[in-house]
Amino acid sequence: MRLAVLSDIHANLAALDAVCADLPQVDQVWVLGDIVGYGPQPNEVIARLQELGARAVTGNHDGAAIGTVDTSWFNPDAAAAIRWTATVLDPASTAYLAALPTVRTDGELTAVHGSPRQPIWEYITDAGIAAANLDAFATRHCLYGHTHLPLIYRADESRMTVVPATTADAIALDVRRTLINPGSVGQPRDGKPDASYLLLDVEAGRAEFRRVRYDIALTQRLMREVSLPPWLIERLAVGR
Repeated sequence: MRLAVLSDIHANLAALDAVCADLPQVDQVWVLGDIVGYGPQPNEVIARLQELGARAVTGNHDGAAIGTVDTSWFNPDAAAAIRWTATVLDPASTAYLAALPTVRTDGELTAVHGSPRQPIWEYITDAGIAAANLDAFATRHCLYGHTHLPLIYRADESRMTVVPATTADAIALDVRRTLINPGSVGQPRDGKPDASYLLLDVEAGRAEFRRVRYDIALTQRLMREVSLPPWLIERLAVGR
């Protein structure tokens, strides 16, 4: 089964549409949460994912937008964007977000937003945190998002190896367990503004990171039109 793995779209329809245009033939699209928040088109992004038949899990921004996640941990800009998002979500979008699970498991794959032991909030930011999460999922691979940084943590006996994301060649997967982050579609934070996603073929043992240019200026214009915080607008152009 060949999957497209997307995460952290953050209501950025221009970025999502660019990824969709770049997609080769895949069997399924998986989305690792934070579908909304920060960006200007939450309803349109949800509708597009429904058209794709995407299988998604919930993220902290998704829960916050419908009132099931406390926003007291959000920074002021993120909280302001969530307040705006909550006012514009239509009933169909609200129902969609409310129905999302926190964890999905299928064959050799587990999907979460944050981490397998804390699916909503924990950031996997280093090899130590990745190693501490190995006992929290039973499958060979765990797909996660939340950090907006594309990379793979691979278990090599007693230590975790960091496998950097590269768009030059596919990365070979084997029997070793991994935690895989596809990066962010709608708000990359690795210094590269292009939308990031992953093609994954578990049976063939291949993971391919891909980057796609999109119309950043369009998303920024739409954000200004609804008075979203300036830093959320500016950061799109620098990938931070």
